[in-house]
Amino acid sequence: MRFLPTDEQRAFARSLDALLTAADTQAVVRSWSAGDHTAGRALWSRIAEAGVFAPAVPEAYEGAGPLPVELAVAFVELGRHAVPGPLVETVLAAVLLADLPERAERLLPQLVSGKAVATVGAPYALDADMADVVLALSDRQVWLSPGCRPGTKPSLDPARRLATPLPGGELLCAGVPPSALGWARLATAAQALGVGLALLERTVAYVKQRVQFGVPIGSFQAVKHRLADALTALEFARPLLFGAALTMTPADLAAAKVAACEAAYTTARTALQLHGAIGYTAEYDLSLWLTKARALRTAWGGPAECRAAVLSGARPRG
Repeated sequence: MRFLPTDEQRAFARSLDALLTAADTQAVVRSWSAGDHTAGRALWSRIAEAGVFAPAVPEAYEGAGPLPVELAVAFVELGRHAVPGPLVETVLAAVLLADLPERAERLLPQLVSGKAVATVGAPYALDADMADVVLALSDRQVWLSPGCRPGTKPSLDPARRLATPLPGGELLCAGVPPSALGWARLATAAQALGVGLALLERTVAYVKQRVQFGVPIGSFQAVKHRLADALTALEFARPLLFGAALTMTPADLAAAKVAACEAAYTTARTALQLHGAIGYTAEYDLSLWLTKARALRTAWGGPAECRAAVLSGARPRG
């Protein structure tokens, strides 16, 4: 399969890149990590107005979907700029609510417009302290939770604040649609690919400037090999991501998720090594992508789970 984005999809990516570049997302991430969501909510409204969530919401509820390829295009840019918040979870909530007409009619237009933010707990909910809608997945059931327990669970990424949904609430449906997890994995994979691309770009720029023995370290063969390996992994993941967006089969989505997240994680390790000691400091902006790459690796299906899904889908039936 040979996938090339359309002119409209390229324009969508460029517009998001321009919006996020002007938004100083690094400052937004740091304030979000400290618990101040003011700038983050303002940015959330702007990206929603730009159409980030519309591909996951049917046209009947003021969305544009289902358009999984466009969603992947958008989430690559969100990852490249390290945008914080329950982005994947809002997509997952939209997919779950779309099968519930009464709830969908009231909530989905708000999610599309950015007036409301949703999160999903399975078992932990991301950024539940600022979400307007909290869904809990338990025993293959979907609940509208009354909220979350005070306090947060420690996370590798300070911008990913985790909490446990409160028990009880309203039972929305007795089964989780199989497609819902697929959308979550697609969005996570796209976000991870964007994170990896940003890490690679920043590391290439750094090794051109850092000098040892009188020459830039980027001229060393070992450094070139590490960067080439990272680039190869990311470029291998890209067609898997967009191929999965076209087929939306569980095996393809799992393959895209594990490939993109492993590529981002490999790139993060390379970036950390080539930056040296400065890469370990939280004050250095590289850390905003390093921690996100590690957190996304296990979100909505870790490597072992996704590989098992790929093998299961590849087995002949009969």
